[in-house]
Formats: sequence, C-alpha cells, structure tokens
Amino acid sequence: MSNREVATLAGGCFWCLEAVYDMLKGVESVESGYMGGQVKNPNYRQVCTGTTGHAEVVRVTYDPQVIGFKDLLDVFFTIHDPTTLNRQGADVGTQYRSAIFFHSPEQEAVAKQTIADLNASKVWNNPIVTEVVPQEQFYVAEDYHQEYFENNPMQPYCMAVVAPKVAKARKYFLDKLKK
Repeated sequence: MSNREVATLAGGCFWCLEAVYDMLKGVESVESGYMGGQVKNPNYRQVCTGTTGHAEVVRVTYDPQVIGFKDLLDVFFTIHDPTTLNRQGADVGTQYRSAIFFHSPEQEAVAKQTIADLNASKVWNNPIVTEVVPQEQFYVAEDYHQEYFENNPMQPYCMAVVAPKVAKARKYFLDKLKK
C-alpha cells in the first residue's frame, strides 16, 4: 500500500457513490461516512436532520498508477447532478450537497479545473455548485451503511436510485471497471 491516495467526495447519498466507486479498477477501498460538519462523531440520524453541517461522503482509497483523481472526478460528475444546491433528486438537505474535499493542492487544482471545463463546455444546463473545500475530520458511517447496495440490492431505494447510477457508470466507464 505504498503509493496510495485518498479522495473524499460528496454527491448526495453515499450508497450511490460507494456502489459505483467499488467497481472501478485501481480503487482499493470505499468507506461511507460524514465530513464537513461541526458535531464530533455524528451518527446517521443526526446527519439526516441537516443540522450537524456534515455531508454524506465516500472516502476512496486508490492507486494513482491505475486510476487518477481526474478519472474519479469524471465518474463523480457523471453519476450525480452537481448543479442542484443541497439536493440530489428527492434527497434534500445540506447533507446531500455536492462537494469535493481535497487532500492536496494538486487535487484542489484538478477539481477547480474540471469544474471550469465542464461549465465552459455547457455539459449541464445550469452552473455547477459543487463545493471544493479542504478535507476535514472523516467520521466512518455506521456498519450497516458500508457496502449497502451490495448487501441490499432489492431494497426499494437501491432499486430506484442506486441501481440506475450503477448502470450509468457501467455504460460510460466500461473500460475502467474491475473484471
């Protein structure tokens, strides 16, 4: 595990992001959790109130020799709507905001350039509202949130919301999927 890097991303429900990033070559682990709030050791119920300031995030540990940070962002901006402030579909609240919590000046620069390029190319009808902010304390979510889609594929939310995002990622990033 010598040359590993970490990316922390918030794009709505962490179950969706985790399910997609788990499929990518070069991604070694994905943990669902919380970042960006003012309450220490928050739990899911607290974060869901929207009052702790935390976002649902995934912490992605990856091998940059296999997959780059820019590749992770390309997937990120494909599987969620970065133009809706504090909302992803029916999930509404600051905990569902779009955010990139950078771990280095390089990640910050790549994130800002990616957003500028996407805005300039008018990929989205509205401007991207994704926050690009320094990473903070990461709090791992409760055990039942880890590998949620893998363990609960027939759960209604997973069928309606997570599965279509996984399918979209498979369609657009086939060459980046683990065998």
